[in-house]
Amino acid sequence: MSGAQIVSAARGWIGTPYVHQASTRGAGTDCLGLLRGVWREVIGAEPEVVPAYTGDWSEPQGDEALLRAALRHLRRKVPDDQAPGDVLLFRMREGGVAKHVGIAAEIGAAASFIHAYSGHAVVESRLSAPWRRRIAARFAFPEELA
Repeated sequence: MSGAQIVSAARGWIGTPYVHQASTRGAGTDCLGLLRGVWREVIGAEPEVVPAYTGDWSEPQGDEALLRAALRHLRRKVPDDQAPGDVLLFRMREGGVAKHVGIAAEIGAAASFIHAYSGHAVVESRLSAPWRRRIAARFAFPEELA
């Protein structure tokens, strides 16, 4: 699948209301649910069952659960290797665990990403300097499934 296919699928979720732990296009999703939904659309069945999680998941323990899951199922990229369709993991505060995820839509001067934003909906946001500073890791969808 191409980056264009991933971005097209993600853009199909724009406007979906933010609903914690949901993953249904048009009805409700959170940031992880968006990634899961795009995975289902471009690849197929999800690779593992996502356990229930709270709004502060992983923070009290300092557990990098989202990063570990990404390492299991996605291909890690070096920061300068940027492409539409990349999966971006964010640390929402300095020293915090990675707990927000988005999908790169545009790169370069007009860089943007698609994400489910708490209190809002799925939106395409400019990848501004404050967002860039929060990127903890960049991944690509797998090229092939075993």
